Amino acid sequence: MATLLRLSVLCGAQGSRGLFLRTPVVKPAPVPALLQDRLSPGWCGVQHLHLSPRRLSGSKAASLHWTSERVVSVLLFGLLPAAYLNPCSAVDYSLAAALTLHGHWGLGQVVTDYIHGAAPQKAAKAGLLALSALTFAGLCYFNYHDVGICRAVAMLWKL
Repeated sequence: MATLLRLSVLCGAQGSRGLFLRTPVVKPAPVPALLQDRLSPGWCGVQHLHLSPRRLSGSKAASLHWTSERVVSVLLFGLLPAAYLNPCSAVDYSLAAALTLHGHWGLGQVVTDYIHGAAPQKAAKAGLLALSALTFAGLCYFNYHDVGICRAVAMLWKL
């Protein structure tokens, strides 16, 4: 999404000169009136562009989804050393859930970005959901009936 950031920290009192610069920081861009915020005191000529549809612009669900993606990424970052230091079934199942969810969300963005049209996108998302469910079930089966993800990776490292 293309947005121009508000640079009021770098602007002077009049909003025309940068803090340490002798030239203007940003030239005002010609932006259609529908895409502009109203000018307010302290602006330095930079406008926010609203390219998202109006129905999604204030969506709390999108913000929660973005936050959830970051939480899962940080969780994975912490689970990798835990899997090495303490390989147990709790870490195995946590890895199975986090890896599946991380992959599902990542591939979901690929589907959203590269598959166009309502029907093909619904079919691709249904296929992705089936693939993610099958992946999670397979990883749980592997954890329960075999050595688990942590010990399997350790065995691969010993080769």
